[in-house]
Amino acid sequence: MPLDPLVKAFLDQAAAIPRPKAWEMPLSASRKGFAGMMGLVGPQDVPVGRIENFKIPGPKGDIRARAYAPIAVGGDAQPVLVYFHGGGFVVGDLDTHDGLCRLFAHEGGFRVIAVEYRLAPEHKWPAPLDDAAAALQWIFDNATALGVDAGRMAVGGDSAGALLTACLTQLMKKKGGAAIAFQMLLFPSTDLAGHFASMDKFGVGYFLDRQTIEWNNNQLFPQDIDRSSPEISPLRAKNFAGLPPAYIMLAGYDPLHDEGLAYAQKLKEAGVRVTVADHPEMVHCFIYLQTVLPQAHEAIAAAAKAVRDALAMA
Repeated sequence: MPLDPLVKAFLDQAAAIPRPKAWEMPLSASRKGFAGMMGLVGPQDVPVGRIENFKIPGPKGDIRARAYAPIAVGGDAQPVLVYFHGGGFVVGDLDTHDGLCRLFAHEGGFRVIAVEYRLAPEHKWPAPLDDAAAALQWIFDNATALGVDAGRMAVGGDSAGALLTACLTQLMKKKGGAAIAFQMLLFPSTDLAGHFASMDKFGVGYFLDRQTIEWNNNQLFPQDIDRSSPEISPLRAKNFAGLPPAYIMLAGYDPLHDEGLAYAQKLKEAGVRVTVADHPEMVHCFIYLQTVLPQAHEAIAAAAKAVRDALAMA
């Protein structure tokens, strides 16, 4: 299927404006540029009932978090989506994904708790995973005080946040930690040491470039680390049985498409219930482009419904 015309027009317009690549500019400029893009193309003026900023004790200091309650939320403990933002582990924060988290709460009718984590290159792996694991366990342990139902907790994220989600589900199963009822993986990276055809086909010119992925990974990982370890590349885990049901969103023109699809297949082979939402005419994280693409809103609404329906059965 050809690239969606609106996506192509957006990419052509972006390509016509000369700008340095992430590795050619100061880190602060790269983060500011990502934040600017998200503010420009992300969801606008999404109504929610209440937003609360708070901090979670982490392994190396407090972790910032933000809770969203939908407009019609009642007083009882509510189902919750714990969300980890994307950005290649180098850019992104609570503010860049504020609109998306509002949209999940609005469309799904559940609470959302967005969690930050330490970024590279200031903090190498496993710092992001350590933060995510500590935050998830704290939310689970303090569910009552937070007004959420620990028995109806989903975990999700986009891109880097989806990798964290996959790692967390495996980690919590292994150590008997927080109970995760559902996982939502949006455009996940699942194998940091593998080679996939989609990376070769779509690694240049389709929103997320292979060189950017490699640069981000070089910022994140210490030189001597084994990227094929299942703790880093969850696709390489030996046992997928018993992991929570999953909703996996993919895009046909995404360099990460094939490893996301491979992860879905591994889950299915282990008997895990999986829904794959594959958008063949789209690019990596097209859900960011809410003011550009009507399909971006539709995709979020479908993912939110999947989370809502799964948690209703938990």
